[in-house]
Amino acid sequence: MSGSSAALQPPADAVKPVRHPDAPAPGELLGAHYGGCFGCGGDQPHGLHLEARAGEGVRITAEFTVQAAHQGAPGLAHGGVLATALDETLGSLNWLLRTVAVTGRLETDFLRPVPVGTTLHLEAEVVAVAGRKIYSTATGRVGGPDGPVAVRADALFVEVKIDHFAQHGRPQEIRAAMEDPDQMRRARAFEVNP
Repeated sequence: MSGSSAALQPPADAVKPVRHPDAPAPGELLGAHYGGCFGCGGDQPHGLHLEARAGEGVRITAEFTVQAAHQGAPGLAHGGVLATALDETLGSLNWLLRTVAVTGRLETDFLRPVPVGTTLHLEAEVVAVAGRKIYSTATGRVGGPDGPVAVRADALFVEVKIDHFAQHGRPQEIRAAMEDPDQMRRARAFEVNP
């Protein structure tokens, strides 16, 4: 997070992140947090369908393939779509902390174009935690996990209660999610004291 703004620099009293003992095992596919999510949900025909896997420590890897529906300039991924992929990957880190959190700030650097048809290989890690604030960083590479970095981001996530979504979301989507047994199972996974 060395090149990021002051708002994304962890404070002096921040602590090293600790992987929750009940976090998914390294290599485990995390799955969608919500079927209707543009980033990871399977119910979005033009969504990213990003797939994330738990890594070692408080790290994850993810992939998505840029489709024609994701282009901005002809034949190239839209920058907003690439930022969405980074945001989704960074947000997936919360599975490893077993924390519900939302994006507070996201700074993205676009280093090279990403053509349609390219699979973007993403890596993310939590670097520090300070109270409800979670500081993390991610990169997206083209041409394989060891390929050149095309995009990178630093982020600040803020821990929230699950009520945050009920208070700010649209009632019909909230009801649908609450009636989905898979969604309820995922929500209960974040309950520390069920």
